[in-house]
Amino acid sequence: MARGRPRSFDREAGLDKAMRLFWRHGYEATSMRDLTTALGISAPSLYRAYGDKRTLFAEAVAAYDRVYGGFIDRALAEEPSARDVALRLFAEAPTRYTQRDLPSGCLVVSGDAGTHDPEVSRLLSGMRNGKVDRFAARIRADVKQGELSDDVDARALARFTMATLTGMAEAARDGTGRAELRRVAAVAARAWP
Repeated sequence: MARGRPRSFDREAGLDKAMRLFWRHGYEATSMRDLTTALGISAPSLYRAYGDKRTLFAEAVAAYDRVYGGFIDRALAEEPSARDVALRLFAEAPTRYTQRDLPSGCLVVSGDAGTHDPEVSRLLSGMRNGKVDRFAARIRADVKQGELSDDVDARALARFTMATLTGMAEAARDGTGRAELRRVAAVAARAWP
């Protein structure tokens, strides 16, 4: 009996599986065995396709940010004011962090929990701080244009907004439902100047 051609490995589908595994368990708690089992390939094949675990994690985080976490960058690009950005983020976050058929929460928020790998920690803290920096710049621009009061601390307001999103993501991971997250978002929206 002749052997058929071996099935080709779908790299993008494998990346999506790895991303969901890291999203659900975090970098540290996801083992190479977990990854090879989920992707249906051997460890040498995984190394050939993606490099080591840290390299695969970085690629998975980039894919996550593009597909699921990009709502922050889209709001910054599309909304006319920093206040509108914040209100949009608060409105969208409860749904984003509690989607059916996806892990709860946010990979960028919790993916480095418990890790001792400084590169993984730097990657995610850099992404989180970068979002605060971009939002603070947007707030400063609104202060300069008179959209917001001169006494607004742009950095603190940006950090408050992102910390609220982080808290909502962690609450979703802990099982908090969408309805309660929407109430949290409404409180945060009222706190905005």
